[in-house]
Amino acid sequence: MKTWQLQEAKARLSEVIKKAAKQGPQTITMRGEPTAVLISKDEYERLKGPRVGFVEFMRESPLLGLELDLKRDKALTREVELA
Repeated sequence: MKTWQLQEAKARLSEVIKKAAKQGPQTITMRGEPTAVLISKDEYERLKGPRVGFVEFMRESPLLGLELDLKRDKALTREVELA
């Protein structure tokens, strides 16, 4: 990810935008601190896209229908070795 100082990004805005579209996110700094990230519209749309709820996520899982062995020891205590 390329880093641009704010004044350089302002002066070369077209280049910054083209690089965001072709090479990925571009960081813009103010006083040496990262302040903003410029991303392409495609990346923005991907990130903004519809979020799938947990139930829907689980229903779309490739593991749907897989039988899991969820047996556990029902004993109230167990032996633990302390060293």
